[in-house]
This record gives sequence, structure tokens and C-alpha cells, in this order.
Amino acid sequence: MDNMWGKQIVLDQGLLEERSQLFKNSKFAMFIHWGLYSNLGGVWKDKTYYGIGEWIMNPRLGNIPADEYMEKAIEFNPTKFDAKAVAKLAKDAGMKYIIITSKHHEGFAMFDSKASAFNIVDATPFKRDPMKELSQACKEIGLGFGFYYSHNQDWTSPGATGGPMLDENNKKASFENYFYNKCLPQVKEICSNYGNLDFVWFDTPGNMEGKFIMELVKTVRELQPKAMLCSRVGFGLGDYISQGDMEVPLSNIDGLWETCDTNNDSWSYAWYDENFKSSKEILQRLVSTVARGGSYLFNIGLKGTGEIPELGQLFLEKTGKWIKKYPFVIYGAGRSPWGKALPWGDVTTQKDKLYLNIYDWPKDGKIYLPGFDGKIVSVKLLKENKSVDVPHVKEKDWTVFSLPGTQSDYPISVVEVALASDQFTVDKTIGIIPNHENLLHVEHSEESNVEKKEIKWMEKFGEWKHVNQASNWEPDGKVSWEINVKKPGFYHLGLSFKGNGRLVWRVQTKEGKLVQNQHEATNKYALYDLGLIEFKKPGMNTISVSLIEGDTKSASLKAIELTSIEF
Repeated sequence: MDNMWGKQIVLDQGLLEERSQLFKNSKFAMFIHWGLYSNLGGVWKDKTYYGIGEWIMNPRLGNIPADEYMEKAIEFNPTKFDAKAVAKLAKDAGMKYIIITSKHHEGFAMFDSKASAFNIVDATPFKRDPMKELSQACKEIGLGFGFYYSHNQDWTSPGATGGPMLDENNKKASFENYFYNKCLPQVKEICSNYGNLDFVWFDTPGNMEGKFIMELVKTVRELQPKAMLCSRVGFGLGDYISQGDMEVPLSNIDGLWETCDTNNDSWSYAWYDENFKSSKEILQRLVSTVARGGSYLFNIGLKGTGEIPELGQLFLEKTGKWIKKYPFVIYGAGRSPWGKALPWGDVTTQKDKLYLNIYDWPKDGKIYLPGFDGKIVSVKLLKENKSVDVPHVKEKDWTVFSLPGTQSDYPISVVEVALASDQFTVDKTIGIIPNHENLLHVEHSEESNVEKKEIKWMEKFGEWKHVNQASNWEPDGKVSWEINVKKPGFYHLGLSFKGNGRLVWRVQTKEGKLVQNQHEATNKYALYDLGLIEFKKPGMNTISVSLIEGDTKSASLKAIELTSIEF
């Protein structure tokens, strides 16, 4: 896995519309990383390598020689693999298709390949083609199916990116030789021997020449004309954009796109990795992706035995039970008219209906919707067996809903707002509500004399983090947010930042209220208390942040938080 590659160039809008229906309507799918690396489970020669397990062979992790790595195939015998059980889990979880690694960067084919003997049928005692079994299981159960294929990197094939430099005759190997003798023939195999494919998911094109990418795309289009290609094929030839790994965007994105995420920290199975996402976290990340306009491709890593990790399976099954009650929140749903999450949750749409997905149930039962102007026909809090009418009132540019009783469902409660039509307007000014923390991200600010950009880094190797932040502060640098304050009064103010040494920040409102304080920064983002700031009147205001003292190059501001306090 790696970050987003290339841009999207739509070559035939008609064909794209036809082949994209499954992608556009599903919104939720299963990604599977499974290969020879799964049998290692993050361990080489009794040493555990922490990071994404499918990269264990790479010099940045285990630095395993190609010949030694390939010898491990004889130990790979996943006799507990059950294709029908994997397909059933995907369906029970509410997923609509599966994409699985047919060949990752290690170069090992998880299918019966005539182009290379380094495959699960010829090189292992397993002697079966699990890809054929899974493609058939998906077809039988009504799921879409597709293959991941690493087209540029192949660490055991001479000439490929990351592969040995010399061939079997001790001569310098060329990428062209790898491409025409292994890559292209294997792509033809996966596109010819497994029935109709819905996706062919290439990855990490790097500096691969356009002529090779064009030939792969041409091959897929000829053999699988209905298959979708993501942007990671390279050269701008994907049907849709693949966002960065493990990234749920903060703002709505136009066009067709997906984000791929994984159920713990590694994409492939690693023996130590028990950091599984709970059903609550999966659902919140799924709903937020749909609300931003995208599709959520969620990964599991099968064990070397072929088994599904039990805890990951449990959380996915619980995820599916929730989706079964509220399918309209996910499938074919439209993005939020607000363009970003709201303090209490997020919004998805279906024609003339808004679905308020409440992540955090308010203690006072009030849900605040800022800037909405449209005729509401009815409001209902949805429950499994019945729905409950929800009173609502219009208070200037706010709509306020009064929820009955306690939380109606876990982990997300859903309020259906039925409208007279799908014609309405939304003022996207950030609303500051009195009964929840209000997180103002730098991504949604205006900046002057400061550099605002996305930065990316890895925690463990391959565990990507993404933050839109402000750094490189000039003496008069400033980031500002236009806000709509529902309730005047004092708010606790926190700043999320990192940097070197002591930093002095100033926060000021349009009304002239000011807070300034110093904190010792660290190299990780943390939320620091700055003090109390007062909003004298409700309504439109501006809040700004400036760096007054400290290391202007290292100081990086991520967000501010406002929380109403009661005396």
C-alpha cells in the first residue's frame, strides 16, 4: 500500500457511467491482503518487524534476500482457507464487493500462473487456486469481485522496480523484460481465467513509463471492459481517484473516489497486531466517507492458515447488523450539504431526505443544525421496530431538534428529516453549538502569511497519518474561521499543535476578546488548554489564531477546540 498516485482522466463518459454503477451505489467493500507474507506474520528469523506486514521483505523492514524469501513458499499451506466463509463475512458486514491481492510487491502470485512458477499452485504444498474459489464464492452469494495487482514493484523478479538487478544468467535485467514476461502475461491471466471482474486495482506505479501503463489499461479494457480501474494504475488513466491510505477526508470531494482503510495497523496479518477497529469506529469512518461523497474500501488480512482473524470478524459482523437496519444511510447515499462533519456526527442524503447520523448523543437531547433553509415535512428518530416523532423549531438560522429519552441505537443513532423537496439551501458557515465540543480544523480556515498544506507521515512503518495544518509562520501570520455562535458566553479554548520548544499563541475574536498563553510543544500533535474566551453575542463572528513567539518553522497548528462552560 502507498499514497495516492496520479490523477483521473475520464476517456469515455458513457462507458464510465455504465461500469461505475456498482462502485457508486455500494459505498462499502472488502479489501483483502493475503500472500506469502501472511505466513510470516511479521516475523523473520525469530525477529518481529513492526509495520505493515506485506512489506517485511523490503530493505526498510526485514531486508530479506529474494532467494531466501522465495524458499519460504514451501512452508505456505493455508488449509483453513474457506472462500465461502470470507464471502459470507463480506456480505454479513454489508459490503457489496471484494478486491483481493492477486500479487503484491513480493512478487508471489496467489493464483495459478503460467507466467511464473512463483505462485501458490506450483510453489506451495497447497496446490489449489484460492482466487478461483473466492471469485466463484462471490458470484454465488451475489458480491462483486476484483483483483489487486502490483504492476510496478516486484521484489523477486529481476528488472522490476525493487527486484534483483541481475537475471538468472547474471546479466543486467530490464524492466521491459519483467513487464513482457511476467507482469503483462499475469494481468492477462487474471483478466481471462476468473469470469467477469468488477475491478482491477493496480498499485504504486512510481516512475513506471506511460507506455507500459497504457498497454496494461488497453489489455484490461479489452478483456474486462466492465472493470473499474482506480487512479493508482498511474498516468491519469483510472476511472476513479484512490485517496491516501487510511485517510478519511475532512471536506467533501467531487467526482468518483474511494478511501482504503484497514481493520488494524497492518494491511496483512501480523501476529502482534491486535489494534482492531471496533464496529463504532468502522461505522463512523464509513458514514463520514459516504458523507464526504466517497466509497469506503475496508481491508482485512487473512492469516497464513487462510483464516479470518476472530476479533476483526466479530467487529465486522456487528457493523453489518447496524447497516442492515439503516441501509439508506449508506447505499447510494449522497454527501452532506454542509461539506464537512458537524460536532455531533454527520449527514448523508437520499433525494428529499436528510439522515442525521448521531455519533455522540447529546446530554440535553438537543441537536443543532446550522444554516439550513428548507421546508421540513417530518422528523423521526429511527428505531428497529418503530420510529418516534422529533419536535423541531426554527431559531433564526438554526434548526433545533429535541430528541426523546436516551440514545436510540448503538453505535450511531439516526434521525430522518423528510423535506418537501430536494431543493433547499445550506449556509456552510461553521456552527458553534453549546452542548458539544466544537473542533475547528485548519483545513476549513482562511490563512494569511502562513503556509497551509497537508502533511503525511508514518507512525509505524506504513501506518500513514494525514493532517491539514498551518506552519512556516510569518510575523503577521494568521489563520481565521468564520463562525456562527448559537449561544453567547464563555467557552473553553484548546489548541492542537506540535513544534519545537515553547510557543506562544494568541487567539482573538472579531469582538476583540483575546486569549494568549505559552506551552512547551512536542513533536506529536496534542491538545493544549489555552484558557477561556467569551462570545458576547450570538450570531456571526470570526476567531483567529496567531503565533506570537517561538520556532516559526516547526510550529504546526492542526485545529482549535471550543467547549461551552456553565457557571
